[in-house]
Amino acid sequence: MTEMASLEADIRRRIRVGGPMAVAQYMELCLTDPERGYYARRDPFGVAGDFITSPEISQMFGELVGLWAAATWRAMGSPAAFNLVELGPGRGTMMVDVLRAAKVIPDFRAAANVHLVEVSPALERLQRQALEGREVPVAWHRSIEGVPEGTLIVLANEFFDALPIHQAVMCADGWHERVIKIGDDDKLHFSIDRDPIPLFDKLLPNRLRAAKIGEIFEWRADTIALEIGRRVARRGGAALIIDYGHSKSAIGDTLQAVGSHEFAEPLLALGLIDLTAHVDFEALAHAAEGMGARVHGPVPQGEFLRRLGIEQRAAALKAAAPPDYAGTIDAALVRLTSEDRTGMGRLFKTIAVANPKLERLPGFDT
Repeated sequence: MTEMASLEADIRRRIRVGGPMAVAQYMELCLTDPERGYYARRDPFGVAGDFITSPEISQMFGELVGLWAAATWRAMGSPAAFNLVELGPGRGTMMVDVLRAAKVIPDFRAAANVHLVEVSPALERLQRQALEGREVPVAWHRSIEGVPEGTLIVLANEFFDALPIHQAVMCADGWHERVIKIGDDDKLHFSIDRDPIPLFDKLLPNRLRAAKIGEIFEWRADTIALEIGRRVARRGGAALIIDYGHSKSAIGDTLQAVGSHEFAEPLLALGLIDLTAHVDFEALAHAAEGMGARVHGPVPQGEFLRRLGIEQRAAALKAAAPPDYAGTIDAALVRLTSEDRTGMGRLFKTIAVANPKLERLPGFDT
């Protein structure tokens, strides 16, 4: 039996035994099942994979994130030891660039203990290869809860969009959770739970309570945002979160599947395609603020990178690069900062969650 068939068979068995499955549970199984999930044994990044993230587009991205981390460390009072944490480190590309850029501040590198939060054994192997010989202590964890307590700087690029979402559909008698069932044609279909979600309307922002029948609202469990907020508020530090999504909570179905750089059907090829959804930055901020943290932003990615000096960095790279490579640098700059439909400058946003004493952070000052 193939990986796809075995994962689908398990999901079908769960539905037959327990009834229709919530979108969040389906998404979690498809992405993180330890043997058959999307991230379990594959490298999804790059041209040969399913998508390309900012660190894979250009070294400029990770280098600027590294300089942001070093400047934030200084704003924290340059603690003698701190945890430098990356959530969902991919191939390790961004952390390699972060540490290379940080060489200009030796005390920062000397103080850093690197902790990588990764659920994929395949990606962990790539990260270990990438970070071998980097002369900084590195530890791996399956969740942020495994990272030792202490002052920390957290980096999370395109991490939250892959966390499972719940979806609710507005019906005549209120909001019902969106679920996945087995249809009469023996195929998987989206449906709605039989009973409405009690008091769900009270949890929505006032501006969203007039939703029309059939409209969808999405939310994520706030566990990681709450943990980040708790840690930076109590122990000191900051988190930089970069992802695609909306600044304000909104109505809309943003669940999408991607395979081989093309959009795909989310209920087919289970475990073989990526499933993501937009990040609700307003909800993320509320969760962190509820734990006593200060939130900076969100700021569009393009504006954030320009404030950190990406245009100057691109010019420096071009000056030192072979002439035939200049176009590659220019193309990367456009892709990372452009605000049109083909660029990442506006859809992707940056937000910082910090200790309340950190009133100003690089890239978030106007």
